[in-house]
Amino acid sequence: MGSARGAVARRRSRAGAGARGQADGPLRKPTPDAPPDLRAPGTPEDVRVTLDPPAPYTDPTLGVAVARPAPRATPRNRLVALGDSLTHGFQSGAIFNTQISYPALIANELGWRGFRYPTYSGPGGGIPLNIEALVRDLEKEFGDRLSWWEVGLAVFRARHWMDGVEDWWERGGGAQEPNVASINHNLAVYGWDLRDTLDLTAARCRAVLGTPKDQFLRQVVEHANERAAIRVLHSSEGGDDLTPLAAAARLGEQVSDDPAQGDPEHGIETLIVFLGANNALQAVTDLKVNWSADGYDDVARKGAYTVWRPTHFQAELAEVADAVRGVRARHVIWGTVPHVTIVPVARGIGGKLRPGSRYFPYYTRPWIADPDFDPRDDPYITGAEARAVDSAIDQYNDAIAQTVAAARRDGLDWYLLDCAGLLDRLAQRRYLEDPNARPAWWSPYPLPPELGALDPPPDSRFFQADGGRRSQGGLFSLDGIHPTTVGYGILAQEFMNVMVQAGVAFQTADGTPRPPPVRIDFRRLLPLDTLVADPPSVDSELRLIGWVDRQFDALRRLFGVRTPAGG
Repeated sequence: MGSARGAVARRRSRAGAGARGQADGPLRKPTPDAPPDLRAPGTPEDVRVTLDPPAPYTDPTLGVAVARPAPRATPRNRLVALGDSLTHGFQSGAIFNTQISYPALIANELGWRGFRYPTYSGPGGGIPLNIEALVRDLEKEFGDRLSWWEVGLAVFRARHWMDGVEDWWERGGGAQEPNVASINHNLAVYGWDLRDTLDLTAARCRAVLGTPKDQFLRQVVEHANERAAIRVLHSSEGGDDLTPLAAAARLGEQVSDDPAQGDPEHGIETLIVFLGANNALQAVTDLKVNWSADGYDDVARKGAYTVWRPTHFQAELAEVADAVRGVRARHVIWGTVPHVTIVPVARGIGGKLRPGSRYFPYYTRPWIADPDFDPRDDPYITGAEARAVDSAIDQYNDAIAQTVAAARRDGLDWYLLDCAGLLDRLAQRRYLEDPNARPAWWSPYPLPPELGALDPPPDSRFFQADGGRRSQGGLFSLDGIHPTTVGYGILAQEFMNVMVQAGVAFQTADGTPRPPPVRIDFRRLLPLDTLVADPPSVDSELRLIGWVDRQFDALRRLFGVRTPAGG
């Protein structure tokens, strides 16, 4: 084992000069700067606001070849994932279906039954607020339509339902931490950004819990994020003092000189790093653009900001990349940051700013119809602000790509999956409904045949159904941010495609090799997607979710409020 550790140490020493560096020059063709009149007031100077969307990264290797010696044995931990809510498995306002998060779906397709992940069972279906479960409860009580005289009863029932969820997680069975022996393989925590992943531990999260208060009006679980994070990070093997990055490094140390027991150089076969969405997501959940400033790298102060300046993001990314270089993983796949202005939680109002534009004049809540929108009363960000946020995310993603390319030049087997490009190809209102806005590189994403055969095929608009039939949406859950189960299946498929390119062997449960192409079984996945397979229909989801948000300020409480511990 000593010689293997020495070889890894020498390799990382040779790579050290580039650990904080980036590839020389741009990796994709720059797009023209936007004219001054399209630049939102207050946009920082380091945000390069662009006129056209850059072409996606289509080559996971970024054109940099890496010699891959034949592996001696399969590492003990076939898959480990670092990330935020998209990797954790968040849906419809809650974390609950972790057994079908996209890393769990990948592990199933690998034929690996040893994948470990946190669980969140209990009344109400997860933490902090399962909007789908609440909608179905109201549908069960009041039927397909909520009459005006039933609104008071519905408010009472919803508060009673939410009170039961709050009691479970703050004082009941959910407050009891499970006895977990080994470190989880899914190390993602919803709501966390780059700094949280660098700094936060189970111990730090537990320190802020205190004694919960049973509040009558604010019936969302106190410190829900910290409670969820503790279940991710606490284990008797790792204790309470490991950050997600440190926990991944600990798994990477599980090497063996015995080829029958594992790889002597790598404890992890594939490490997925999919971080950064929460460095811009609050711009659309809060509908406020507050650019990062002093304290952006302090978990106790950064909650004031909704979007990170590119220079601040790059500084945080460099620290994460340094930590990832220290993880003994055979392959590392980095995901880019999706454009948060495409997710349907923020709906464009009115016609496009000009013919061929990607942007609408305003972005507000999806349940506010165009004729009802009043900028004096309704929350919004402007089209110019949306363009600035997207442009900043493009710079985030260029930095991620440069980080991957630099690592590959240093001989590390790192890859890039352009998740932003994936979402752009699914953007219904931005591109699919407006051919004039499509850039020259754009083409629609081909849905798996099982999804394309649905009536209607799933799309990226806010979910709507009536009379038990879905009328639009289907790729995003009822919070308008996170994918449905089939949406997570698409993401899993794209990561799997990169893994196949990296030489990862997929097997059946009995160890039989699976020949390419390796595909997610969407016939198995569709019945597991309760929204798509069995849509609820109380007064249509769009109006009902708007009602829930107005009554309980749900979106701000679920996604827009951070505690000093992070999340």
